[in-house]
Amino acid sequence: MNREAYNKISDRWDSARRKFYGREREYLDVLLSALPGGASVIDLGCGTGRPMAEDVISRGYRVIGIDQSSEQIKKAAERFPEQRWVLSSMEAYGFNDGFDAAIIWDSLFHIERSYHEPILRKVVERLPSGGRVMLTVGGSEHPAFTDFMFGQEFFYDSNSPEKTLHIIENLGCHPLIGEFMNLPTEGRDKGRYAIVAEKA
Repeated sequence: MNREAYNKISDRWDSARRKFYGREREYLDVLLSALPGGASVIDLGCGTGRPMAEDVISRGYRVIGIDQSSEQIKKAAERFPEQRWVLSSMEAYGFNDGFDAAIIWDSLFHIERSYHEPILRKVVERLPSGGRVMLTVGGSEHPAFTDFMFGQEFFYDSNSPEKTLHIIENLGCHPLIGEFMNLPTEGRDKGRYAIVAEKA
């Protein structure tokens, strides 16, 4: 569902998602602050490469971008041809590349929650000691649901922030940041929670 939906809205998404929202740049600062020059950052659910990968690249780091949308990954590859872009879902990606930090931004909650811990485990296993991961999850406990963006239907599912933090800590990571970007409401907004964590 989400693959085709993102393909259909690719141009509109690219136009809308050019700038950071809220404290996103500050989270990225924390993620990258301990990295050596020329380090590699994996971006899972990279979209068109903006604004996350674009900012990482501007700081002199290398990016491995993973996305299941062929239209999104095409735009990222055209925009930043010197980086590596891989057409794959996160569930199917082999994690055969080494990397020093990981971004999983606004993408994990598009996947059934049963995949979340296995994906996070693979990411953490590949990180070096002191490597950091930055991610968002839904801000509340609720069943999987669908919602619309730019006229297309998208799937959403998430563990609660508390459970996600528990998973990350059990994988040997210490949360540096854990905060709501927006609180859940009684309406359609289920909330969004940001995490930056460091591997021991």
